[in-house]
Amino acid sequence: MREILIVGGGYAGFYTAWGLEKKLRRGEARVTVVDPRPYMTYQPFLPEVVAGSVEARHAAVSLRRHLRRTRVIAGAVTEIRNSARTVTVRPETGPDFDLHYDVLVVTAGAVTRTFPIPGLSDQAYGLKHVEEAVAIRDRLLTSFDRAATLPRGPERRKLLTVTVVGGGFSGVEGFGELLALATALLKHYPEIDAAELGFHLVEARGRILPEVTDRPGEWVVRSLEKRGGRVHLNTQLVSAEDGHVVLSDGEEYDSGLIVWAAGNASNPIVHNHTDLPVDERGLLTVRADLRVGTDTEVVADVWAAGDDASVPDLAAGRPGARTVPNAQHAVRQGKLLAKNILASLRGRPAKDYVHHSLGVVATLGLGRGIFQYRRLVIKGFPAWLMHRGYHVLAVPSWERKIRVFAVWATAAFYGRDIVSLVSVQHPRDAFVSSGTPRRSEEPKDVVAG
Repeated sequence: MREILIVGGGYAGFYTAWGLEKKLRRGEARVTVVDPRPYMTYQPFLPEVVAGSVEARHAAVSLRRHLRRTRVIAGAVTEIRNSARTVTVRPETGPDFDLHYDVLVVTAGAVTRTFPIPGLSDQAYGLKHVEEAVAIRDRLLTSFDRAATLPRGPERRKLLTVTVVGGGFSGVEGFGELLALATALLKHYPEIDAAELGFHLVEARGRILPEVTDRPGEWVVRSLEKRGGRVHLNTQLVSAEDGHVVLSDGEEYDSGLIVWAAGNASNPIVHNHTDLPVDERGLLTVRADLRVGTDTEVVADVWAAGDDASVPDLAAGRPGARTVPNAQHAVRQGKLLAKNILASLRGRPAKDYVHHSLGVVATLGLGRGIFQYRRLVIKGFPAWLMHRGYHVLAVPSWERKIRVFAVWATAAFYGRDIVSLVSVQHPRDAFVSSGTPRRSEEPKDVVAG
């Protein structure tokens, strides 16, 4: 039996394993997925997790539940040695160990790109994982609770100030949802006035949402600013020490919540710890059929897709074009990977990856969105409905679709939940502080009767 090893259980890795499970014959091959997390994160739902419109668990798709014939290993791959057809795995506990393979699939996914900005690592939250989205939501809700008990002044203003760095889809959607959540909270906090809220979106380039054209992007800026947000274009974050934000345009202010969504970087495993060929950006060199290699030289039995793969974009119609790292490509590349690996095992030719974009759609907060397909642009509530409709259909498994739709239907009647569960990040604090006596502190004069 051949060993197919998939490094990474994100979009591309999950759909590759899922497709192989459905088509592999009994005894033909064994599939193993290695990932530090036991679930695939459906990242388009993270902004709605931030806003409380989607439950955190519904944005996570369990690998073991849906990959029933796949061996799932919870651990991080620290090195790929294709010359020996071996990877090194570091589990959560215990020593590192090696796994051998016959066929390798690298879908490790990208990591958050950061810069050595003072205070950034101490103050900021990322927006790439479910845990981060939950923490951002709880932080905002807790800030409202604290601000409501304080008199007007610098400390209260800091608690009600939010900064999101990054004007791509993650940053803009996260900013729009946070702004919508904060605005909705005001009716529950009569002590706080809308004028006290400070929402800043910081983007280094001269425009946001590079996936849409100029005029729709400008409309998004106007829409966000009309709702009370401030968009800083051609501006960079200079410092964030102790929550004191310094921008390159000279503006300074205190911010109680800082979210970093300024793009992705290639996974260090791919960039630094493999003998597979990578390009100048640190991405795996991949052919149009998703094999690792070039048109003239292929690496046998090694495939790659997703954010860490430099895949030719044959639909772009221009030489040298590469697919952009988004969910739309990763899902479809994963599905094709499964088919191509099966074809290779059975001696059939692999097919090239060609996908024409279905357009781009973004949520800007409850009831607000934008959609563009070529010259067709839809704004506002219809675009928001399209966003919800597309993603409830795209999230894997009917079980997840039904759960997400049920939460949306409930919210339509009763509104969003505004309870902060920030205490779950330190679950033992209440127990430790409860004053429960230790065994050595029990009264010594008690006689058992």
